[in-house]
Amino acid sequence: MDSTKYLKAQERVNEIKMFYGKVSSALFTIVIVASINYYLNEWQHPWFLWVVFGLGISLFIKANKIFNLNPFINRDWEERKIQEFMKQEENTKRWS
Repeated sequence: MDSTKYLKAQERVNEIKMFYGKVSSALFTIVIVASINYYLNEWQHPWFLWVVFGLGISLFIKANKIFNLNPFINRDWEERKIQEFMKQEENTKRWS
């Protein structure tokens, strides 16, 4: 039992570490794209904001999944649904 808890915790830490890597990668990308935008037209047309918007949505979705920000559909919900479906399957086999 302890080894499964350890493996789940280790998996969660790896997910969080990967998320922080994606955040730093997104920030680096934004700096590069903003620099290109400034070099080309000195903020007259701030098209780099579309990149910021897209990366922001992507990071929000990933953070929502990793940090369980949605109270209705999170890891506990998934586990409860799996258990519910397993019980339903067991009950239908029992009566068949």
